[in-house]
Amino acid sequence: MGIEDDFYATIKLKCGEEIFAKVAASDEDDRTMLLISNPIMIEPVKSRGSVTGYKFEPWLKTSHEDLFIINLDDVLTMSESENLEMIMNYQEYVRKSTKGNFQKLDRKMGYISSVHDAKEVLEKLYNL
Repeated sequence: MGIEDDFYATIKLKCGEEIFAKVAASDEDDRTMLLISNPIMIEPVKSRGSVTGYKFEPWLKTSHEDLFIINLDDVLTMSESENLEMIMNYQEYVRKSTKGNFQKLDRKMGYISSVHDAKEVLEKLYNL
């Protein structure tokens, strides 16, 4: 049993999902397993026909785990990434998401109200 060095890769699973993660391969008995750390899905964001950026989302949205094991038999293809821009964006996303660096909502950001109150205000505004 041995674990290879970590590397960044794009993994295409047989089910059709495509994920980007930090990967380590591990040989267990007669099969190879992939240990994937903080897997994410990346979607291009287009503006008027051209790609202007990327949207990063966690692979499993209801799990707070950061390490997953995938059997190599479930992988269609895998490509090691040397794209420094993608790796830096991935590392920044992971750093922010694991740190809980999400801004808290407060009244300085805008109005906080109930749906009923907001509806009344909007009706007054547009029913002049």
